[in-house]
Amino acid sequence: MPSFSSTVSQLLAKSDRPGVRAFFLSLAALSIALILALYSGAAARLGNVFLASMSALTALLVAAWVGITLVPILAKRTPLRWIGYRMEYRVTRVGWIYIGAIVLVALAAINTGNNLLFLILATLIASILMSGILSSITLAGIELRLNLPEHIFAGQTVRATIELQNEKLTLPSFSLRVEGVAEKNALAAAVFETPVYFPYVARKESVRQSLPLLLPRRGVYRQEAFRIVTRFPFGFLQKARRLDLKTEALVYPSVEVTPEFLEMILGIQGATESPVKGRGQDLYALRNYLPTDSARHVHWKASARTGVLMVREFTREEDCRVLLVFDAHSLAGQAQASAADKDRFERAVALCAAIAWSFYERDGHLEFRSPAGDVAPSPSSQNIFAVLRLLALAQPLAPDPQNDLLPRLVAEPETVRILVTSRSHGSIPPEVWNTSYIVFAGDLSS
Repeated sequence: MPSFSSTVSQLLAKSDRPGVRAFFLSLAALSIALILALYSGAAARLGNVFLASMSALTALLVAAWVGITLVPILAKRTPLRWIGYRMEYRVTRVGWIYIGAIVLVALAAINTGNNLLFLILATLIASILMSGILSSITLAGIELRLNLPEHIFAGQTVRATIELQNEKLTLPSFSLRVEGVAEKNALAAAVFETPVYFPYVARKESVRQSLPLLLPRRGVYRQEAFRIVTRFPFGFLQKARRLDLKTEALVYPSVEVTPEFLEMILGIQGATESPVKGRGQDLYALRNYLPTDSARHVHWKASARTGVLMVREFTREEDCRVLLVFDAHSLAGQAQASAADKDRFERAVALCAAIAWSFYERDGHLEFRSPAGDVAPSPSSQNIFAVLRLLALAQPLAPDPQNDLLPRLVAEPETVRILVTSRSHGSIPPEVWNTSYIVFAGDLSS
């Protein structure tokens, strides 16, 4: 009993008291109108026309007063948004078999007139009606949230989180499946393709599930709507509710290290090295061992040759500013572009992203330029994702001599210039060829 009283007190504290007052007042008024209507019928049978007329008129006035004054108050406080849910219905295979059984029982009941068969028929029909009602209740009050990682790379599996919130006050939901809605004529690929199953969502609670998400290509992925599907409780009907939840994900190009990239990065490291001592990878000098030196830097061959412990010193890398340029002018930007031209452009984008990511891992100083936008020079830890965003949205442009950014690279003093392009070797201006490290996407294997 104390738990029941506490539950009642909590419900009263959360309730809308003016709405509750209007509800009970309307019930009392309609009860009075019903009693007056019954009394009017009894008075008419007894022959008292005046009393019957007055009772009926009073009942109508009470009902009209409830409709004019109390019903609008209740309508404003009633969450009718659940009534407007768009439901999709489909009879399952089990449901068609069940309907066939109902037809057979109905024919047998009509032909024989057996009351037991009519009772069984009524039970079967009531089961279908209850299936529709319970599935509607299960789908009602369910809200969906989709949380995506902040940074997504093409071809790499990430974890997304789907959350279902049951906003119903008293009833749980059972056997829910979340699916992505495939839109016709969509300009971007869909984010969500794998269904996720939720066996149970308690009332006023939320349930989360994590699922792997693999987006194979760079660019923008959009999901305009989702569908919550259930076959609860008997599986006769599959009922679905559509949720318009616009979701967008920007996928960066792949920064996966390939054998071709490893061969190419050696030349770039040579261009960015500084001939002074530091923490690079190439040998700068040999000197005698000191007690503070690490044993990993001991040069054992030189030590054996000289008879004295010798340690290696390395060059310092990335001492100068690096300018990374992505040349988006390609034959892939033409209307009659071939599949090979488009593939060459995509390899150039992925290669440029891998180069930028390599400088990020080495904490280099990076500047980026492309026809779609520029990124000001700063430590790569601060601007790497701005660079990757531009590369994710990069589109091939038709060759245009007036908007060509290659001739402007010559005016950059004391800057290591790295140019990634999908052009052919003979199309690079000589002044750019002599002052820049050029990477041709056509030289890489697909």
